[in-house]
Amino acid sequence: MTGVTGRVLLVDDDDAVRTVVAQALRRAGHEVRTAASLAELDREMRAHPPQVLLTDVVLPDGDGIDHATRVLADHPDMPVIVLSARNTLTTAVRANEAGAYDYLPKPFDLDTLTRTVAAALERRAGAAAEDADHDDASLPLIGRSPAMQEVYRVIARVVSNDLTVLVSGESGTGKELVARAIHDLGARRAAPFVPINMAAIPRELIEAELFGHERGAFTGAAQRNAGRFEQAAGGTLFLDEIGDMPVEAQTRLLRVLQSGEFTTVGGARTIRADVRIVAATNRDLHQAVATGQFREDLYYRLNVVPIALPALRERRGDVAELARHFLDRAAEAGLPRKTLDAAAVDVLERHDWPGNVRELENVMRRLAALSRDDHVGAAEVRATIGGAGPALVEAVPDPGLEAAVRALIERLARHEPRALEDGSLYERIIGEVERPLIEAMLARHGGNQLRAARAIGLNRNTLRKRLDVLGIDASVRPSVTAEE
Repeated sequence: MTGVTGRVLLVDDDDAVRTVVAQALRRAGHEVRTAASLAELDREMRAHPPQVLLTDVVLPDGDGIDHATRVLADHPDMPVIVLSARNTLTTAVRANEAGAYDYLPKPFDLDTLTRTVAAALERRAGAAAEDADHDDASLPLIGRSPAMQEVYRVIARVVSNDLTVLVSGESGTGKELVARAIHDLGARRAAPFVPINMAAIPRELIEAELFGHERGAFTGAAQRNAGRFEQAAGGTLFLDEIGDMPVEAQTRLLRVLQSGEFTTVGGARTIRADVRIVAATNRDLHQAVATGQFREDLYYRLNVVPIALPALRERRGDVAELARHFLDRAAEAGLPRKTLDAAAVDVLERHDWPGNVRELENVMRRLAALSRDDHVGAAEVRATIGGAGPALVEAVPDPGLEAAVRALIERLARHEPRALEDGSLYERIIGEVERPLIEAMLARHGGNQLRAARAIGLNRNTLRKRLDVLGIDASVRPSVTAEE
């Protein structure tokens, strides 16, 4: 038995849950009483006031979170822990806004529960806050997997403050959706949400984009322009792909975060930076700091509250729900309404989704637009996602590209074994593919960077940056046409 012990009231209409949880808490030394409804909860509160309240959400005579708000109004110092099988972002946020000490989605680990109860008794914290309800349909995040539950819990805890958040995750996992959820559920929701993709802005224009510029500040500056910091005043500034920000611009951003003030390019007047910062990256910023590509002090300024978004292959249990959601959205946009049979869902759940949620959304749109039948089966799903493609691991592997990657790894293991340990392997492998890809597409499009970028799926400025990074000689390529 560890931790502080005390009086606990457990409210749940499931007899089995009450029995198992009560026994676990009693073994930990707590005095436990139980209730199966809100009416019983009220009677217990009057007769045996607890020090900690554990409550389910869906009860026979009402909503446990709504009731917890009223309980906390009378007992503001009593920690309330919400237990719920409704594992959605809405539930986590409602529990937080109601003043709950913590939220544990079912099924939960009993050791985690006992530690949470002990910590709640130690702190005796949990302030009542304005209760609010939100419809799940209006929220951008979907999924009930354990990986997403942790994301929801962190979001719920940051919406009531202005702490800087750094969202990390692979491309297509929904980093901007997390930023929008933090904005839409927080106190700044009535003010602007302003996103800016740091990888899509030419290096020489980043400071002007962020902070604005005065008339005549540089060639072509015919009038004063407000930067993104001014545009987001009172709201949220989302700095996407922050890992691609040039080092010189990182220095200016760091000064703004430290001082809370900035000046426009070519200006002298100091402007207060009244914004919440949410940044996102699909890069390993630890590695970027180690290689000198990202300032260490800026990293710690941004990484106040980290949120790591799981890849879709790490939350396969959410695939079916996401797929149906995207089919519903496609129908709302005017495409034919489609449904998936069980075999089709199984194919989707076995796919590795290298493009993550974004790839799944595109596949569902394609099915909605092109499928002839209202009920989509496994064969059609396989054909749409490329059933023999490399992502269906159990099916047919790609002998060409996969073999080439394995051969490169073996070659490095023989001749440069440190490359398998020093964190450079990803860049090396991607570089082996990226260089011939870019060179081939430039050749195919006669050296026209704009057309090559479109074909690859890159922004033209990003392509130019990659040309510089990879050292591809521009002098050997035909000149760019006037279309650029």
